[in-house]
Amino acid sequence: MKIIKLDATDSTNSFLKNLLLSAPQENLTVVVTQKQTKGRGQQDSQWVSEPHKNLTFSTLIFLNDVKIEHRRYLNFAIAIAIYTVLFDKKIPKLSIKWPNDILSANKKICGILIENTFFGDQIKSTIVGIGLNVNQEIFSNTLSNVTSLKLATLKETDLDVLLNEILVQIQTQIKLLEAKDFHLLEKQYLDVLYLSLIHI
Repeated sequence: MKIIKLDATDSTNSFLKNLLLSAPQENLTVVVTQKQTKGRGQQDSQWVSEPHKNLTFSTLIFLNDVKIEHRRYLNFAIAIAIYTVLFDKKIPKLSIKWPNDILSANKKICGILIENTFFGDQIKSTIVGIGLNVNQEIFSNTLSNVTSLKLATLKETDLDVLLNEILVQIQTQIKLLEAKDFHLLEKQYLDVLYLSLIHI
């Protein structure tokens, strides 16, 4: 695993994609930044994050024999990894909102952006971008339905330790994906899905 730490960048997903275009990268290359100026969420929404307070990072993952038709299980694996780490920290009323938001008491605490590259009928690699509100306590008035670990627990969290915990969990869930344990991934996901009576 290689971790690249940046003071600032426009988007960690974009930085990692450009890095991959310029030279081969090893599996689980991580780009993490203190300040992201053009962070992106789902459907081109913007991810706003106070510098030095939160986790904004992207991870490059090369996948082994994962078909495009099974890509929803990749979504499940990543969301479950984040959920598991936050659950262990006793974040209250946790749930996953389809497809990739993590909520605490109906407020968004984490957003996930997954961008895949394909070869034939396989997912060749994926870049997973994660924005997690950690130690931020004050948010813009335009972001009324958000929270953070600090607001939920009243405790400061070490960003480097948290990053490592998430990366370990991502690797655990990716192993389930590559082992084609789709039933377990889906069960874990549906068990914690917000307003879970939706068809996926």
